[in-house]
Amino acid sequence: MVARILTGSSIRGLINYNESKVALGTASPILASKFGLDIEQLELRHKVARFEHLTKLNSRVKTNALHIMLNFDPTEVLSTEKMQMIGVDYMSGIGFGEQPFLVYRHEDTSHPHIHIVTTNIKADSTRIDLHNIGKVLSEKTRMELEIKYNLIKAEGRGKEQQIVPVHIDRAQYGEKQTKRSIYNIVTAVLRSYKFTSFSEYNAVVKSFNVIADRGSEDSVMFAKRGLVYSVLDNKGIRVGIPFKASSFAGNPVLTKVESKYKLNLEKRKVHAESLKGIILGQLTNAKGLTSKQLVDRLRKEGISLIYRQNKEGRIYGLTYVDHNTRCVFNGSDLGKQFSAKSVLEILNKGNAQSLEPVKWNSTKRSGTISNSSVLENDYGKSSGEGHLHFLFEKPASDLNLPVMRIKKKKKKKRLSKNMDL
Repeated sequence: MVARILTGSSIRGLINYNESKVALGTASPILASKFGLDIEQLELRHKVARFEHLTKLNSRVKTNALHIMLNFDPTEVLSTEKMQMIGVDYMSGIGFGEQPFLVYRHEDTSHPHIHIVTTNIKADSTRIDLHNIGKVLSEKTRMELEIKYNLIKAEGRGKEQQIVPVHIDRAQYGEKQTKRSIYNIVTAVLRSYKFTSFSEYNAVVKSFNVIADRGSEDSVMFAKRGLVYSVLDNKGIRVGIPFKASSFAGNPVLTKVESKYKLNLEKRKVHAESLKGIILGQLTNAKGLTSKQLVDRLRKEGISLIYRQNKEGRIYGLTYVDHNTRCVFNGSDLGKQFSAKSVLEILNKGNAQSLEPVKWNSTKRSGTISNSSVLENDYGKSSGEGHLHFLFEKPASDLNLPVMRIKKKKKKKRLSKNMDL
């Protein structure tokens, strides 16, 4: 088991986050402690009111909200009752047994986990000290619970890295709830992969049968910086209707995608040389190697090779998605010899010996991907034309959307003291 504690100043925000997952069907509330009612009887306003009553007792404390995540190994099968007991014992172990807290079971990743929301302000207005709570109390409690409930042990930070949802289920239209599948993939890609452009971001999500679409450059959607997500079938053809990015919890809109570019540019640098070495290892002394064989070889190393084509079918670029380090590189970013022109010349000539050797870290790569994407182009592939026109029409009610609504401001009217939270 891996425990992670985040602190903040908005208890309402933490509740809204978990309730939005409930509305999407990717989470369920399983326990309410110290609320006086069962979890099924509580409404959103009851949950918020209980916590805000405490936080108002000591307004000087700015950090008054805790969001705790307890992550379990993907191979573990845990009943709701067992998760409830683990949640209660964990909160008691870190000194929050007498505090009100909510427990949500999340099912949006490949491993079972629960989220716990609470506050460190007590009923007597004093606060629970959070300094070193993770190192001193949480770690000790975590290890005790692993023994008590016979859980798979997390051996340091290495185990935590394995639990992070990087191995994303490929979306298959008709097999699972389409919107949920898209959400799972997009959320994990934004969190884990290092891309520096929209095309690189799309290269990753496409490798999991999802496409991010801004529309054509002369469209209203493109001008308004809109973004939609669709599922692709195994032939790379869009199926079903697209979903607005703003309709997903986490809001994976264009602005959020773009905010990752600069930071990822630095993060991926350390992994460039190892990727170069793997590519060279597959090209060197490989006479007669075809483009399809190169894709298959790299796939076995955990790398998706994507040939980028224009409308006329001419290959103008290569993109490498390294699923081991979660890094994305265009061929030209790795160097001239990894660009589309150079690699295609080598493949056409059947002579890979002209490549120059590159020093690289020969650390063994772990894990492979189930398939690899040889994408032809991004134009005109759809199972039904005209799906995008609905995006700028008045939306119909969607039961999959989060329950929170933005209230319109009332002009020249005093707010009622009895307004629901």
